[in-house]
Amino acid sequence: MAIAKKIKATFAQSSLIRKMFDEGAILKKKHGAHKVYDFSLGNPNVEPPEEFKKELLNIAAHVMPNKHGYAPNAGFPETRHAVAEKIKKTTGLNITFDHVIMSNGAAGALNVIFKSILDPGDEVIVPVPYFVEYPFYIDNFGGIIKFVKTKHDFSLDVMAIGLAINSKTKAVLINTPNNPTGKVYSQQNIDELAALLEEKGRQLGKAIYLLSDEPYNEIVYDGVFVPNILKSYKNSIIAYSYSKTLSLPGERIGYIAVNPAIEDGADLLHAMTLCTRILGYVNAPALMQRIIAKLQYTKVDVEVYHKKRNLICDGLAGAGYQFEKPMGAFYLFPQSPIPDDVKFAEMLLTKNILVVPGSGFGSPGYFRIAFCVDDATIINSLAGFAETISECQK
Repeated sequence: MAIAKKIKATFAQSSLIRKMFDEGAILKKKHGAHKVYDFSLGNPNVEPPEEFKKELLNIAAHVMPNKHGYAPNAGFPETRHAVAEKIKKTTGLNITFDHVIMSNGAAGALNVIFKSILDPGDEVIVPVPYFVEYPFYIDNFGGIIKFVKTKHDFSLDVMAIGLAINSKTKAVLINTPNNPTGKVYSQQNIDELAALLEEKGRQLGKAIYLLSDEPYNEIVYDGVFVPNILKSYKNSIIAYSYSKTLSLPGERIGYIAVNPAIEDGADLLHAMTLCTRILGYVNAPALMQRIIAKLQYTKVDVEVYHKKRNLICDGLAGAGYQFEKPMGAFYLFPQSPIPDDVKFAEMLLTKNILVVPGSGFGSPGYFRIAFCVDDATIINSLAGFAETISECQK
């Protein structure tokens, strides 16, 4: 076999999303892209803010020594300082640039974190539904993923998490706002989880890390507040990305932020700086670091996504679909009208509608819609959604 057995095995695990992607390409070639309603990928369709474009031009034109050279592995001090100052302002924590490491997006951040904390056999607890790449990230470094179901409204089931913790537990990974559900965990939910981890940590005589994956942190609706885990729990780490905040997924820029009071903090930060290099990231993109340092309080027009959310929710509710209205991100996770979510996604394909079955996120019986698409795609798809649920009810 030409490729590694482990990678060959992952083909099957990622087949649902890959299948939707491949089917979409075929349909678009056959019918034309405007007649295919592709909700399969969370690729932002909102342009980056004008402030970003201005800073990009300024940096590109500005003459400076070694502009395209290596950056420090942890990132430029001025960029880390800007990130730390924003976190300090919003949380009140005495966080400095030493507690921030610039990363290649949130995915790069999580891989650096797991490389730094996991020994083979260590367990990471992940609530379900979950982002499809998490099992791969954890397995990359010999970790074992332990899935725990969330409650009916997708809030954290803290009691279930408690039952899953044992002597091998190294971390709990949450994602808020959540992909695929759009759920934002409440302050009470986070505080209950933090209290549990404190107690379990005392019982086991070790730190249990709370990791929060937050690329959608500022994409929230209806005045929803996203609690900051750094304020609630000492042994906490945030993986952040500007991919959605500034519509820059292809630029791969984000950061790791560590609670200043975390146990063995100096060793942990040194490890993550080292792992940034040895994983091959070397440093976060230099130009992007210089730009986002000046844009800490800038974000895309979230109202655009808000309107799209309402458009898809109103349309599907009118057709009879059942779902929890997303509080953030740009995903809707309705229940499938039939138990077989894969079959239902295939039925939608006959209407040129592409969604991802919930099975791909560990939740059979649901399907994910990424509504970060043109309004026309949403509007023109609604008849097909209505026809398909009617077919299921016959």
